[in-house]
Amino acid sequence: QVQLVESGGGLVQPGGSLRLSCAASGFTFSSYAMSWVRQAPGKGLEWVSDINSGGGSTYYADSVKGRFTISRDNAKNTVYLQMNSLKPEDTAVYYCAIPKIPRVEYDYWGQGTQVTVSS
Repeated sequence: QVQLVESGGGLVQPGGSLRLSCAASGFTFSSYAMSWVRQAPGKGLEWVSDINSGGGSTYYADSVKGRFTISRDNAKNTVYLQMNSLKPEDTAVYYCAIPKIPRVEYDYWGQGTQVTVSS
């Protein structure tokens, strides 16, 4: 069965960096685009970034453009999110997901990893 397992979250000071990982299994990873989405406390889901199946095309929400970088290693069945210049408003649970309709609907989700940006 499809499994997505996120890791790498934690507590970081404003301006700091974190690298999230999502290990995928149970499907042909290299054939699927992947997404990162987040949910801040008391708010709805927010799309963060997409990467196509080959890794050559990436897309970002305006709120993270220039600060976050999505990448993937198809040999390791893993997608990453490098987060730099973190802000308190980046505090959220971050999920990797397989998009069904880009930025709208997702087929599968991981369990999420908490990112807290606070001094």
